[in-house]
Amino acid sequence: MSLLFFVLAGIAEIGGGYLVWLYLREGKPLWFGLLGAVVLILYGIIPTLQPESNFGRVYAAYGGIFVVMALLWGWQVDKKTPDLYDWIGAAICLAGISVIMWAPRR
Repeated sequence: MSLLFFVLAGIAEIGGGYLVWLYLREGKPLWFGLLGAVVLILYGIIPTLQPESNFGRVYAAYGGIFVVMALLWGWQVDKKTPDLYDWIGAAICLAGISVIMWAPRR
């Protein structure tokens, strides 16, 4: 369930930020920016649904998911293909979040 909330938060953060980007940087209509702001508010709410109660741990782990999702977004939406080092960095992030979220604790 944690992974689902991480993915939903990533879509909301990246999608909302992208809509604001399009409005401010590429001259899209105001409603792009407003919709982006609403989606970013949802991004702020989604992590509170995580079963883990440690805020710092949830956000630290989400950071790794965000890195991977941002690379995938750029690849699919902006047509910027990640290189080998992008993928190596993403793998390191995923290994790190696995330790943060699922390591056995005392």
